[in-house]
This record gives sequence, C-alpha cells and structure tokens, in this order.
Amino acid sequence: MPTIRLYALALLAASLVAAPARAEPPQVLADIAPVHSLVAQVMAGVAAPGLLLDRGADPHDFQLRPSQARALAGADLVVWVGAGLTPWLERPLAARAGGGAVLGLLEVPGTAVRLYADADAGSDGPDHDAAAHDDHDHAEGDHAEGDHAEDGHDDHADDAHHVGDGHDHGPADPHAWLDPANARLWLGAVADALAALDPDNAATYRANAEAGRAAVDAAEAAAAALLAPVRAAPIIVFHDGLGHFADHFGLNVVATLAEGDAAAPSAARLAAVRAAIAAHGAPCLFPEAGHDPRLIETMAQGTAARVGAPLDIAGALGEPGPALYPALLTGLARAIAACSGRG
Repeated sequence: MPTIRLYALALLAASLVAAPARAEPPQVLADIAPVHSLVAQVMAGVAAPGLLLDRGADPHDFQLRPSQARALAGADLVVWVGAGLTPWLERPLAARAGGGAVLGLLEVPGTAVRLYADADAGSDGPDHDAAAHDDHDHAEGDHAEGDHAEDGHDDHADDAHHVGDGHDHGPADPHAWLDPANARLWLGAVADALAALDPDNAATYRANAEAGRAAVDAAEAAAAALLAPVRAAPIIVFHDGLGHFADHFGLNVVATLAEGDAAAPSAARLAAVRAAIAAHGAPCLFPEAGHDPRLIETMAQGTAARVGAPLDIAGALGEPGPALYPALLTGLARAIAACSGRG
C-alpha cells in the first residue's frame, strides 16, 4: 500500500510539472477614481485593478509615495487619462523598467474633447463661448477604428477637437471622462488592451465592457432626465473642469471661478465672476469636492445667488469600484438639478 501511494503521488507530481501553469491575471493600475471604475467594470470576475491616486487627491498636483511608485513600476498595464491631466505622471511612466503596457485614454482614436473656454476667447474671462463648445452634439455617421460602432452608440462629430501633447493642460480640457460617450469608447479600449495581455479572459473582458456600456447608458439617461428641466438655468462652477458634462447635457455654465488646472483665480477673474452673478440674476454657484468652498461662498454673499452642493467631478466622495462612474454622472446631475430647480 505505501508503494502504491508513493507511486500515485509521483504521478500527480509529474502531471503538475508537465501541465502549463495557469497565467495570473495582469496587474492593472488606474490613475484616478473614474478611470479605475471603468477598468474595474471590465475586469469584473477576473481581478481588481489598483488605484494610484488616493481618494480626494488632486490629480493636478500630486507627489508619488514610494509605495505608489513601486506599484506603478510593477504594473502590467497602466490606464491613465493622459499628460493633459497629470503631467507629473509622464516621467515615471516613461521610466518604467520592463516595458509594461500604458493606455492613455485621451489618445484612444475617436475620443472627443473640448477646448477650454479661455483658450477659445483668448482672455482671462470665465464666460463660456457656446459656439466653441458645440462638439457635444453626437454624429450618427462615421466611427473611428476602435470606436465599437457596432454597439449602436453615438460618437462625437468628426470635427471635435482632440488632445495634443501638451504638458500643462494647454487649450484642451482633459476632464473627458465626464462625457459618457468617451466612457463608452474607453470601456472597449480597456477590454482590447486587457485581451492583448490576457487572451484567456478576452471574452470576459469584452462581455464586461458591453455590460459597462449598458450601465453608462442607464446613468446617462437618468442624468438627462434630472437635468432636462434646468438646462437653461445659469450656473457658476468652481473650476473649468465640468465642460464635457455641461456640453454633453446642454447646461448653461456662465462662468468658472478658477481655470482648468484649479489654480487660484486672479483678481480680474473674480471681478468677471461677480459681473456674471449680477448679469444673470440668481445663478447657482457650485463648490467642488476636494477644494475649499469658502471662496465660492464668499462670492455668493450679498447676492441672490444660491450655493449648491459640491460637484464631485473626480469621484473624490465616492467609494472606488465599478459603481463609482455611473454614480458620478447621476450625482452631478442631482446636485445641479437640486440647486437650479429651486424657485
């Protein structure tokens, strides 16, 4: 009996050595919470991606800790918005040993972005030029390769602006995750990148991306219904980062307190915002999650303007995970509708 048992164990050991080891899922790292949410949707049932920026961290100005630098260096795939949002991340990505994959979402073919209002106007004033932001209308015609045109979703018109190689925001607004059409496109791009690294799970990634697009569709429809009654209401936001959302849903942003990188506003800009408050009667002013609300509150003092709930454009208040992105869309819509819909 002992001889038979030893023989059986030897056969089992031999079979384990001969069988190919099952590959581990790729280690994936996303830069910010909304991107992490999209990646988590695609990876559901396979593995969970890591999140580089802590909850509430400012993507415009961040210093990597050693543990984060190690995670960045060891990831098989890094998914980030691009240097337009996090220029400080470009050098660590270029320095990664081993040549791990990097997916820059702003560089995905078909991604539509917008120019900052100030870049269009060539001035320090915050007023948005509606003509400069007409790219929120969606075309039903040609789709760029990789757009997943077969899913039936509308994509941005062919004349939409695309991000270049600027390192300090430049004229292009990198907050492109706030456009649901971009999110739908990026889900497919993430699935393709993961499938190339992990062919055994390719079907799962692509099925998850399709389910993710359905979740974005549902959140988009819910947000549109909330915002429909208040689209014309004038609103003022903390910094010029809501443009993709405002363009997509046709909102009336009449001024922004800070520029696209959330830098402290100049005296001229503050004066222009005060003029916008006076010109538009009783607009809603919105602080932004992760930023001190006192300046917005001060601007509203002595006026008829109302102060709304902080707008969480980067998912600073949400629980990281697959549900964060749809909740971000509906949360923004709910906050805007709650303030703009009051008397």
